[in-house]
Amino acid sequence: MPDQPLVPFQNPLETLSHLGITVPAGSTLTVLLAFVFAVWLIYTLVATYHWLKYSHASLLAFPAIFVHLAVSVALMSYALTGNFIPSV
Repeated sequence: MPDQPLVPFQNPLETLSHLGITVPAGSTLTVLLAFVFAVWLIYTLVATYHWLKYSHASLLAFPAIFVHLAVSVALMSYALTGNFIPSV
């Protein structure tokens, strides 16, 4: 449609402001990473449930799940705060 002007994409943060959610400009990446890690958490819980339900006899299940969670928490903490050990 060459007779109509181009309309730029709307910033996703502006879409959130229409919903009443405001995100400070400096914390956009933190909010995005928190969302990614929330999705990761749901996926991990479902995978862990199925692994324990269908492979409960495996001696490797509990240590592997523990190592996965410990490494993931360290990576999430580093990505969000810059520290490998989460501070309370």
